[in-house]
Amino acid sequence: MMLSEEDLALINVLQVAPRISWSDAAEVLGVHATTLAARWDRLKAAGAAWTTAHLIGDPKQMCLALVDVDCEMRLRAEVTAELAAIPDVVTVEEAASNRDLMLTVISPTLEQFTDHVLPRFKEIRGLLKYRTSLGTRLHSAGHVWRLNALDPAKQNALQALVGQDVAPAGLRSGAPLPPSHLDLIPFLARDGRASAADIARSLGRSPATVQRQLNRVISSGLLTFRCDIAQNLSGYPVSCQWFANVPPGQHEAAAAELRSLRTVRLNASTSGRTNFVILMWLKSLSDVMTAELALQQRIPQIELVESAVILSRAKRMGWMLNPDSTATGAVVVGTEGAAVL
Repeated sequence: MMLSEEDLALINVLQVAPRISWSDAAEVLGVHATTLAARWDRLKAAGAAWTTAHLIGDPKQMCLALVDVDCEMRLRAEVTAELAAIPDVVTVEEAASNRDLMLTVISPTLEQFTDHVLPRFKEIRGLLKYRTSLGTRLHSAGHVWRLNALDPAKQNALQALVGQDVAPAGLRSGAPLPPSHLDLIPFLARDGRASAADIARSLGRSPATVQRQLNRVISSGLLTFRCDIAQNLSGYPVSCQWFANVPPGQHEAAAAELRSLRTVRLNASTSGRTNFVILMWLKSLSDVMTAELALQQRIPQIELVESAVILSRAKRMGWMLNPDSTATGAVVVGTEGAAVL
């Protein structure tokens, strides 16, 4: 499947504003709203793009863990499948490095991760060893990555509609959400554009009640909404993650330098053997060296300890993926309100 310029422009709009109305999107793109809705339905059905909501992963309010896994070679597929079935394990990747699998885990609390997630690892046949680094600061994540497929006029029109800061700040407002509100989260994990009417029908509640609950969930800062794209269709088919060391006190300055690199998908400070991680989507393997040079030039004090090219990804932020990086349509949703992926 190839994506047209019109497809990429629509995805770009939804990256900026995942829940934008079709009428507002039509105003930006100059295309009829029904045409955009049909185009989006086609992209979703093909697994080329999808919207979702997930725990934001900010270590200030929840537990973000990066886990390296070693497993028996002949049981790798089984280990991968069992890890992907754990809701808190939001991303599962196979890497060309000295670990077999790389996991991103987001749990509501450190206790949840320690008492409920790690024990499940120990029960998986063929999982030999794991090593954990905990996130201490999340500087940037995939929900702020953009295709840059909109011309300046369309970018200006979109910003005029949605404002400059459309991404959730990641700061919870008010008291914890009650269970009645947490019931909405699995629906938003499966479809970040799910309407109050759709959710109300499934839950047997009135649309007005669900709309109030939905507004509170969205404003809580508990979740981040995003539009994802199949990586092989994005123009950036290569993922590379760097494990680095940056001197204490210089992490914020280093992160600020990285914000101008549009290939950066993830940047976080971590505990462990290294204290800084960077993930980029690149156009080719040759860009790995170019990226490393850019990192050294922008952050002279950085020590690049190791790089890991991602060979395949079985799961990304809760969504199961096909070998060609398209979404299967299956989403691993937890039964507990906070474990939405």
